[in-house]
Amino acid sequence: MIVALTGHRRLEKGFDREKLKNALAALAEEGADTFLCGMAMGFDLLCCEILLSLKEKYPLKVEACVPCADQSERFPPAAKAAYEDLLSHCDAVTVLHETYCDGCMFERNRYMADKCDLLFAYLHSPKGGTAYTVRYAEKKGKQVAIFGGGEER
Repeated sequence: MIVALTGHRRLEKGFDREKLKNALAALAEEGADTFLCGMAMGFDLLCCEILLSLKEKYPLKVEACVPCADQSERFPPAAKAAYEDLLSHCDAVTVLHETYCDGCMFERNRYMADKCDLLFAYLHSPKGGTAYTVRYAEKKGKQVAIFGGGEER
């Protein structure tokens, strides 16, 4: 089963990292073997970090789905270093564009939603890329699971 990950860059106060780890492990237990990660700061990079650690226990693959090769150019130095390290440990890296262009983030989101069996989303706002991706996946008839920072819904 292929799972695409999407979520906000800002995590809500009280975001439960351990609950996220347990939810991702449960997906692996249920047969998820490939995870598509958009590599944005916040939820995406946290998922990537957790999934790479779960590889010690589960036979899973992590594909970094990068909208543009210069995605991390404007990240703060510490986030950029973490991004580069995580990227180097992914099983596959798909880069859609060499440089940033209008719409490349949405293109990345559609790529992941089109490829997945399940979209796992951290969604707490009806606006932005995460909400767009959830609506797009639903229109495509994809299964969507919403993860909340505190409570899953």
